[in-house]
Amino acid sequence: MNCIKAVEPYTPIQYITGSAEFCGLDFRVDHRVLIPRPETELLVEAVIEIAAFRGTRTETIKILDLCTGSGNIAVALAVRLRPSTLSETEGLTKSISNCRITASDISPDAIEVARLNAIRNGVYDEIEFKKSDLLLDVDGRFDIIVSNPPYIARDEFPSLQEEVKREPRIALDGGEDGLDFYRRIVAALPGHLKRGGSLVMEIGYGQRAALAGIIGDSGLFRLSDIKRDHNGIDRVVIAEWIN
Repeated sequence: MNCIKAVEPYTPIQYITGSAEFCGLDFRVDHRVLIPRPETELLVEAVIEIAAFRGTRTETIKILDLCTGSGNIAVALAVRLRPSTLSETEGLTKSISNCRITASDISPDAIEVARLNAIRNGVYDEIEFKKSDLLLDVDGRFDIIVSNPPYIARDEFPSLQEEVKREPRIALDGGEDGLDFYRRIVAALPGHLKRGGSLVMEIGYGQRAALAGIIGDSGLFRLSDIKRDHNGIDRVVIAEWIN
């Protein structure tokens, strides 16, 4: 007799199939990690653009992916920055092949999924995984820090789609106003971002002004660019070291 496993109502289809596509790659996903979104691909594209520029000035580019979750950003970057996949149109030089990528997350479950996704996409040896509460247990300084942190304000949770509520709250909850993680990341940057380095972060709807304030108030960084998603929503902020 065949046994059919019951599926909880509103379970995201990606959790049922155990798979999600991101940047043309296949990722394993389950209830332990956030499901990769198409708009987050803008983060990958932004980092590649910055890495292309920095690759003409340095032999090794160190990239840190904070709140890595399923590892989708770190893995996609590792694949895209391979010498064999670099295109002339991206303007990348051979020195970009010396990228060193670190991926961190506070959740050991997420780190496990991210490791599996690195193996699945053939880049396990190209990424260092660290369990860390943001930057607390991460050593060294980086040329680029990229993050898609939790940014949903707590009073918004009741209005979320039921499928989204099935995703891990730890990957969604950005505190009372949704900005807790941005404040913590910016405050910790001086000890982990190289001078002249770049911070690339995904933001939620209507958070641009608040993020500009957090970055500007630091006195060390400036908001250098904003990228919008296909719906015209401000989605990615890029800040640069100015001191």
